[in-house]
Amino acid sequence: MLDSNFIDYVKIFFRSGKGGKGSAHFHRAKGLPQGGPDGGDGGKGGDIRLRGNAQLWTLLHLKYRKHVHAQDGDPGGSALCTGASGKNEVIEVPLGTIAKDEETGKVLFEITKDGEEKVLLKGGRGGLGNTHFKTATKQAPTYAQPGEDSLEGWKILELKVLADVGLVGFPNAGKSTLLSVMSAAKPKIANYPFTTLVPNLGMVEYRDYRSFVMADIPGIIEGAHEGKGLGHRFLKHIERNALLLFLIPADSKDIKAEYKILLNELKAFNPELLQKERVIAITKCDMMDDELMGLMKKDLKSMKPLFISAVAGLNLQELKDTLWEKIKHGKEEWS
Repeated sequence: MLDSNFIDYVKIFFRSGKGGKGSAHFHRAKGLPQGGPDGGDGGKGGDIRLRGNAQLWTLLHLKYRKHVHAQDGDPGGSALCTGASGKNEVIEVPLGTIAKDEETGKVLFEITKDGEEKVLLKGGRGGLGNTHFKTATKQAPTYAQPGEDSLEGWKILELKVLADVGLVGFPNAGKSTLLSVMSAAKPKIANYPFTTLVPNLGMVEYRDYRSFVMADIPGIIEGAHEGKGLGHRFLKHIERNALLLFLIPADSKDIKAEYKILLNELKAFNPELLQKERVIAITKCDMMDDELMGLMKKDLKSMKPLFISAVAGLNLQELKDTLWEKIKHGKEEWS
């Protein structure tokens, strides 16, 4: 993760604004040396808020912000003047950001829509001026209410990538190559394990100007749910994908066994992942001749895989059609 621009976890100390104190002022004017109370209320302290921004895809801009403080409210003035409210501190975050309490680990809320704004810490209320405490028997109260204290604490912001399709497979399964061919994304591609160290997102164009988002998740290995390889740090990104596309290379020693290991890792991490729609594709099929592909199709008939090659462009349109139908079906179920 060194020198990476993808940051999916930050811990920040937030403090909202304190409410301004109320005023204990008395009205004074020529010919009216002992006017009644006219102290104004204190201003409200600023909130700490999170706002979704669809143009952001990482928490990199918050990496070095360890303290965020909202502005305090101003004290009340004379002539019933209310103090100015403190300025809200609005933090823009990518869609899919979860806010947690650092001490308890409790999830406070999540941001999933562009422009969605939620209060992380509410600013303190302004104190009441002395005019509120005037009664029939106490005409000149000399006291006012102090402003409400601010709220503060360490909070965790954690990003789970939002995408329509998540690519799942072992390292070197061809995930990055497929993403680079089907979208304008330019992930790092090389012939060694764990070339992809961070999730990459790409917009895949479909027919009639439609499109969907595809996420290249770093490769999974056996024992990933226990933290092996890149571990559960990136398994969490699979949770937010509507559809899972399993990629297994044609030169795998045992395709069925590899698929079973992938399913077991997802189940061990979060059993609900197995309830997601999934598509299986055998990659690097340009390395096989027709006879070998025919034998493999018979052997894998129960899995109903698609046979593709990103390099040769083999069956990529069929893959897009299959993915789109699954995505469309999923959206209809949700609506």
